[in-house]
Amino acid sequence: MRYIQEAFDTNWIAPLGTNVDKFEEELCEYVGVDHGLALSSGTAGIHLALKYFGVGPGDYVFCSDLTFAGSCNPILYQYANPVFIDSEPETWNMSPIALEKAFEWAKKENIMPKAVIIVDLYGQSADYDSLLPICEHYGVPVIEDAAEALGATYKGKKCGSFGHIGIFSFNGNKIITTSGGGMVVSNDEEAIKKMRFWATQSREPVKHYEHKEVGYNYRMSNICAGVGRGQLEALDSFIQKRKSINDLYRELLSDVPVFFMPISTDGSPNYWLSVITITQNSKFNFSDIIDALEKENIESRPVWKPMHLQPIFEEYLFFTHDDNTSEYFFQNGICLPSGSAMDQKQLEMITTTIRNTFENMALKS
Repeated sequence: MRYIQEAFDTNWIAPLGTNVDKFEEELCEYVGVDHGLALSSGTAGIHLALKYFGVGPGDYVFCSDLTFAGSCNPILYQYANPVFIDSEPETWNMSPIALEKAFEWAKKENIMPKAVIIVDLYGQSADYDSLLPICEHYGVPVIEDAAEALGATYKGKKCGSFGHIGIFSFNGNKIITTSGGGMVVSNDEEAIKKMRFWATQSREPVKHYEHKEVGYNYRMSNICAGVGRGQLEALDSFIQKRKSINDLYRELLSDVPVFFMPISTDGSPNYWLSVITITQNSKFNFSDIIDALEKENIESRPVWKPMHLQPIFEEYLFFTHDDNTSEYFFQNGICLPSGSAMDQKQLEMITTTIRNTFENMALKS
C-alpha cells in the first residue's frame, strides 16, 4: 500500500513511474540478472523475445509440451511453427532425449529452429546442465519461461537466469502477483533496450509521435509495479510457506496411493503448486478426486493438458521421451490447492476428502 500511495501522491498512475523502474531493478537483483523490462504479462515477454530472435512466418521454435498455452501462443503471433518437446520423469520438464531427437530431425530437414522455449514447470527448474549444451551445440538461443518459478534455483542459481532471455509472470495465480503482469530479464542490454522500444509502441525518440516499426502496448503500470514491489519483499516467506504446505501434504497423504511431483536433487523449487499423480495401473481415476473435492467446495485442477493434444496445436510436430511422458502426467495428475494463505485445518480437510475418496472407491471396486 505504501508503494501504491506513492504512485498516487506523485501522480504517476500509468503507464510508467518510479515503481516500474524500481521493480525492474529489485527483481533483477533478486534473480541475479543485469537488466529487466516490466510488462503487461509473461506472454508479452515471450512474444518480444521471439521477435528479438527474428522469428517470423515459416520459422520453427521448439517449446516444452507440458505447459500453459501462454508459453507457445506467441509463436503463432509471429506466424511460425511450434515443435513440442516431451517431458522427462525426473523433473517433469523438457526431456533432453526428446530435445536431441528434435534437433536431429531439424538438422536432417535443414530447418533449424530460431529459438528453444524451456519451461520451468510448477515452480521447478529444468535440467539445464543437460539441455543448454544441446542448444549451444546447434547454435540456437534459449528463452527460459520461468513464469511459474520465481525464487526457484538450479545448482544455486536462480530460475530465469539460464536462457539468453528469461520470462516471469505475475498473474493473479502466481507466487507473487501484480494483479496481472510479467517481466523479461537478460544480461543482454541491447536485447532489453530493443524490447523496451517495441513494448512502448515503437515510438521514435523525437518530440512528435513517429513510428517506423510495429509496436505494442505491453508496459506495466506504476500501480501494478507498486504491488509487485511489496510482493517481492515477501517472496521468500511465501516460498517457505508453500514448502511447509507441500511437506504437510506429503505427510498427510503418505498412506494414500499417490505420487508427488518429484523434487530435483539439483535445485530447490518455489513449491508454487503441490501436484500429485495417481499410482500407475490404479483402478482409481484422477477426476474422481477432483469431483470429490469440488463437492466440498475445494478447487483442484488437472495437470496442464499437453500442447500437442490441444486442438489448435494438433497439426504440429511432437517429439517424445522414451514414452509419452507429458500425456501420462495429464491423464493422472492433480494440482492441489497451494495458496500461501492456507492453514493446517484446510489442508487436513483436503487430505481427509482425498483419503475418504480412495476408501469409498476401494469399497465400490
